[in-house]
Amino acid sequence: MTFDAPITIALSKGRIFKDSLPLLAQAGIEPADDPETSRKLILGTNHPRVKLVLIRATDVPTYVQWGAADLGVSGKDVLMEHGGEGLYEPLDLRIARCRMMVAGLPGADLTRPRLRIATKYLNTARLFFAGRGQQVDVIKLYGSMELAPLVGLSDLIVDLVESGNTLKANGLVPLEQMYDISSRLVVNKASWKMKYGAIMPLVEALREAVGG
Repeated sequence: MTFDAPITIALSKGRIFKDSLPLLAQAGIEPADDPETSRKLILGTNHPRVKLVLIRATDVPTYVQWGAADLGVSGKDVLMEHGGEGLYEPLDLRIARCRMMVAGLPGADLTRPRLRIATKYLNTARLFFAGRGQQVDVIKLYGSMELAPLVGLSDLIVDLVESGNTLKANGLVPLEQMYDISSRLVVNKASWKMKYGAIMPLVEALREAVGG
């Protein structure tokens, strides 16, 4: 594959990055530096016109929206919270899969008025409960979500669940599934138009890598 324009791809370190590398490799793109040992935030690749930028997962949509990156890989949870403005989402990469769940103590009542929800997904939680006609108070937390119902900070939590072991270890249970979550390829709308000849073959190569 050749590129007729420079391409920047935004990735986040961690599970999404590790799961993205094999897909990029099948599309013919490999980092020139070992991401496990390099401290660089911008990595060259085997293609001189393609580079990778490593940023926080929550920042990937922002970098792509504002054109600092042409493409990115972002979890659907982050995209829902961001709102997706200025982005195309052409492909579900089917990696980093999990579920966004409402969880709490066994027997917790999801229908009672004015629930308090602890989560880092403020916008997503509000929209979900508003869609059911429920008004909720959303409390923003950055971690240790499972603690909130145990100490009376919240009635419920909204968080990502993979195995459910952390919930179980803290005496909580999943109460309702909100969304299936996986990582998506996102593209800056201006880049899609201006660099279509470079971006579209890459999108199709990634589509083939994930099996259509």
